[in-house]
Amino acid sequence: MRKIILSILALLIIVGAVYIARQLAGMKEEVKPVEQKVVSSVYAQTVENTSASITLSTSGSLMARDRIDIFAEVQGIFESSARLFKPGSNFKKGETLLLINSDEFRANIRAQKSNLQNQIVNFLPDLRIDYPDAFPDWQQYIRQFDESMPLKPLPEAKSEQEKLFVGSKGVYTSFYNISNLEERLVKYTIKAPFNGVLTEALVNPGALVSPGQRLGEFIRNGLYELEVNVNVTYMDLLKVGRSVEVHNMERTKFWTGKVSRVNGKLDQASQTIKVFIQLAGADLKEGMYLEADLEAKEVPNTFEMDRQLLQNDDKIFVINNNLLEMVTVVPAFFKENTVVVQGLADGTQILAKPVPGAYQGMRVKIIE
Repeated sequence: MRKIILSILALLIIVGAVYIARQLAGMKEEVKPVEQKVVSSVYAQTVENTSASITLSTSGSLMARDRIDIFAEVQGIFESSARLFKPGSNFKKGETLLLINSDEFRANIRAQKSNLQNQIVNFLPDLRIDYPDAFPDWQQYIRQFDESMPLKPLPEAKSEQEKLFVGSKGVYTSFYNISNLEERLVKYTIKAPFNGVLTEALVNPGALVSPGQRLGEFIRNGLYELEVNVNVTYMDLLKVGRSVEVHNMERTKFWTGKVSRVNGKLDQASQTIKVFIQLAGADLKEGMYLEADLEAKEVPNTFEMDRQLLQNDDKIFVINNNLLEMVTVVPAFFKENTVVVQGLADGTQILAKPVPGAYQGMRVKIIE
């Protein structure tokens, strides 16, 4: 009897276990999640190829085209200046930048002139006898001789014998020595070679100036050059005289310049060449940091788009039947925020804005 009861209980347990297993299996099938297809909404743009003008953007510091370093060639006391000899002082062409005291030097010249005058007077009697034709010219010269005025040219000799006679008296030697001193006297006065401004002043009135001493710096007003570096690829396209658009870094002021010089030496490290752009303007100042836009060449069948849409430097997503498809393009030129590419057919729809997590085959919905 006990065996019968145990057999019945075992059978009931087996049947119950099978029933519970089937119930659990049915419940698992009911809670199985249904796969949902996610559709992202995106903005699109249609490709319209055009001819793009490649513009090279490069920057540099502005420098005065004309500048001079003021040096002393003579020694003396810095006496005065036409205006205050300080940075920022403007001088007109021909005005005195520095006047160095030359009283002692002038006295020496007058003494040399007096010696020349005596030499001529001493040989006049012999000249009247030996060369009577030349006597009136020398007599007139000595009558007009003025020690306070610049030396006048000596009378021309009418014969070779007269020239040798005058030379034997030491007249020509004295004359050329005085002419040399008069040339040196001019160096005691330093004049402005053009309208400009003093940007550096290293001496004050009353200071002793020595030969070779640097006294300051003077630049021309309103005329400047912008030095920029351009890739050697576009070297042949940058011709002297070509117009260039220049602006400040905030793009609030614009100027039009022209290529004035192109350096003939290439920087081997950066493979760039220096280009100098001439600019003029009252609101320009030396040292300003400016940006130049150089139009290099025209590239046909191109499309300009946001640089952030470019994947791996040469691929972008296009929209084909509401699916994203990655295609290869050829970047022709990179700008600050955009890129000009080739290889897209007219009418192709591409993303207008980057989509986070975009992938090949992603289903999208275009937002009108």
